[in-house]
Amino acid sequence: MAGGLLAQQPGQDQPPKPGNSGSDQAIPDAPSAVRPPQSFPASPPTSHQDQPQATEPPPPPPASQAPPRQDSSASSQPVEAQPPLRVTTVPQGGATPGEPGSQEQLFTLSRNVNQVIVPVMVKDDSGRLVSGLFPRDFSVFEDGKKVTLNFFTSDPSALSAAIVFDTGMPDVAVQKVIQTLPALEGAFSQFDEVSIYTFSSSFSKVQDFATVGRQLEATLNRLKNVTGRNNGPPVTGGPLGPQGPMVNGRPIQGGPAVVITPAKESHVLNDAVLAAALDLAKRERTRRKVIFVISDGREFRSNASYRDTLRVLLSNNVLLYGVSVENSAIPVYNKLERLHLPRYGYSNILPKYANATGGEIITGFSRDAIESTYAKVLGDARNQYTLGYVTRATPSSAYRQIEVVVARPDVKVTSKDGYYPAAAK
Repeated sequence: MAGGLLAQQPGQDQPPKPGNSGSDQAIPDAPSAVRPPQSFPASPPTSHQDQPQATEPPPPPPASQAPPRQDSSASSQPVEAQPPLRVTTVPQGGATPGEPGSQEQLFTLSRNVNQVIVPVMVKDDSGRLVSGLFPRDFSVFEDGKKVTLNFFTSDPSALSAAIVFDTGMPDVAVQKVIQTLPALEGAFSQFDEVSIYTFSSSFSKVQDFATVGRQLEATLNRLKNVTGRNNGPPVTGGPLGPQGPMVNGRPIQGGPAVVITPAKESHVLNDAVLAAALDLAKRERTRRKVIFVISDGREFRSNASYRDTLRVLLSNNVLLYGVSVENSAIPVYNKLERLHLPRYGYSNILPKYANATGGEIITGFSRDAIESTYAKVLGDARNQYTLGYVTRATPSSAYRQIEVVVARPDVKVTSKDGYYPAAAK
């Protein structure tokens, strides 16, 4: 009893415990069998907490660590008071705005509809990319008037790439391309997303946008079963053509004649490019949008025109790259590519798309040449200078011409020829 009285005298000195000081008042008591566990107090105890508890069994704890006394009116409340909730009142039908610096706003890019983005590729005489340029080295003109840059970066960009594979080429060319598909997969990085389309007499989406991984590998493996077209005309009669009714391997005399009407040949390159461009328009604006075409470049009987397809490409900042295979990879063929042959279509569509959008077409005749083209083309698309400016032209849907000049001698500058203003979003 005397020990308890001594512990309750405020004037008596207690022997200090190791590590015990005024700053240790926030340490809770040891667990008790008659009291619930206590949480760490948020602040030092107040003066009314220094009074001893009459019902506390000996030995009582130091006065500085005595549990706070609760009033009878608050006996039904929990021991630990909950902090008040932060509530934001918004008008009816509205949404709660994000907090400044929140995770949602951290990755949100605000863009003015008047902001124009211009990817620029600069190469030297040997075809290598020129690095180390600064904003002062670039001059951009819109409709002949110089504009002021408000954005510049030389950092590599993550790609949203749409692969358009021409399966209407001769089967020899299709099988050659199929053998190079593993190299195509290796040309992408883990930050890229890829979709795959095929076209011949019609187009189809084989895979929607997905990151490089097992899904892309599985899709490319399925393409190994694709075959191209035969080189000769369709056989509709004769001993090698379709036969009439047969019994035991012998034709029945007087049977009805078999009439086969071959389908009209088409090569819908424009339709496939347009479908890929419309899907790319829905991807994130921070990514570089690229269409990569593997084809001989022939276009025949598409529903979409070149003009309409190009408008979609330029309105959504889509660059078109490609590798020309088969006949289009022969140097002499380039002199004839502007010809419009009857029942053959146009064969200069791909270079026109590439020149207008700021892309590039590279020829690859052999398997090794095609494989090396993948890494080169996608590397050029990823490592470009990105310029931006606010247009001073009045809002309209008219085409606007762009010219980019670099203050360096003996360099080749590649950028889009112009753009169509996108609709406000």
